[in-house]
Amino acid sequence: MISRDTRVNALIGTGHFLSHFYVLCLPPMFPYWQRAFGVSYAQLGLTVALMSGITALLQTPVGFLVDRHGARRFLVGGTLVMTLTIAGMGLATAFWQVLLLAALSGVGNSVIHPADYAILSGSVDRTRMGRSFALHTFNGNLGFALGPPVIIALSNALGWRNALIVAGLVGVPLVAAILLQSRVLVDQARPALARGAPALSGRQVLMTRTMLFFFAFFMLSAMAGAGIQAWVITVLHQVNGMDLAVASSALTGYMIGATGGTLVGGYAADRIRRHLTFAAVLTTASALLVLLIAVIRLPDMAVLALLFLSGLALGASRTPRDMMLKDAAPPGQIGKVFGFVSAGLPLGAAVTPVPFGFLIDQGRPELVLVLVAALLLLSLLFAGSARGSALAAPLPAAAE
Repeated sequence: MISRDTRVNALIGTGHFLSHFYVLCLPPMFPYWQRAFGVSYAQLGLTVALMSGITALLQTPVGFLVDRHGARRFLVGGTLVMTLTIAGMGLATAFWQVLLLAALSGVGNSVIHPADYAILSGSVDRTRMGRSFALHTFNGNLGFALGPPVIIALSNALGWRNALIVAGLVGVPLVAAILLQSRVLVDQARPALARGAPALSGRQVLMTRTMLFFFAFFMLSAMAGAGIQAWVITVLHQVNGMDLAVASSALTGYMIGATGGTLVGGYAADRIRRHLTFAAVLTTASALLVLLIAVIRLPDMAVLALLFLSGLALGASRTPRDMMLKDAAPPGQIGKVFGFVSAGLPLGAAVTPVPFGFLIDQGRPELVLVLVAALLLLSLLFAGSARGSALAAPLPAAAE
């Protein structure tokens, strides 16, 4: 008999996998779309910008709706929109249709984080919450990793149109499974507000020092991660003289470490209560390893090993971070809190690559990894402030 927690994790994790998978299905389509529609690279890039930007913008308002009306209906609707729009791209006859469908896919994708965390918080036993959060993150990372190779393989076998149709329609059985298993997806508890008890509006909750500090913590962490992902290959090649293939392997090792680290962090988060200390030690270790690579010329194998360990440490710090945010959220407000704070992740990823690229253009590629380490350490100041503020003045329940 499959346990309830396993079924919840499977349903929510698969949806999170697909949401990330679909984002990285688009870039491999660029060469096909350029030939089919005769568009520029800037227009092609607009597809990803629309999907990711609309997802980030709508996560917070969707979080308000999730908290008010329940998460399951939005999870079903959002997943269905997300899958059908990807399939619809395979039927597009003009590029404006691709852009419209990318925007609509972003609308569907915006549901995932607020709804997922609201359901996990209400459905999973507290003693296993860390592992569930970790599996959620792991599945999302796995979706990013598998998106490009799978869609390319499908395109080679079936053509790009059929590849998108197949990839999109894969999500329809998931929607059916969510409907059939809906009884195991228990929404977050929404306790009634006692008469005369202090209350904040949803907007006031998000504008508290605690939530703004958490937003900054998430955003700075994402800025550091984006700096590594976008530029570490270039930096290792230009500064260390590393062969491009080896430098690419170094990034792959970092990403494998970060993905596997989430599972380590989830296991630890269920067994410790000092989440801030755990996250701070690991984030500091990750930053120092990156800094070591930046300031000391090391053999290639040493660089590969240190980047893997840096990714492992940073990945392991992520679930304790999420648990701190959950604990700081007022009762019944998980949707809007995670919707708002997690919007700092795509924002951070969006603002970093250009200024870091400017440093490389100015002949200072060695500063990129130094700044990555600095951003990680700076993020800890906001993490400590957020945790301290949450403990000193716990947020009361919000009035809707």
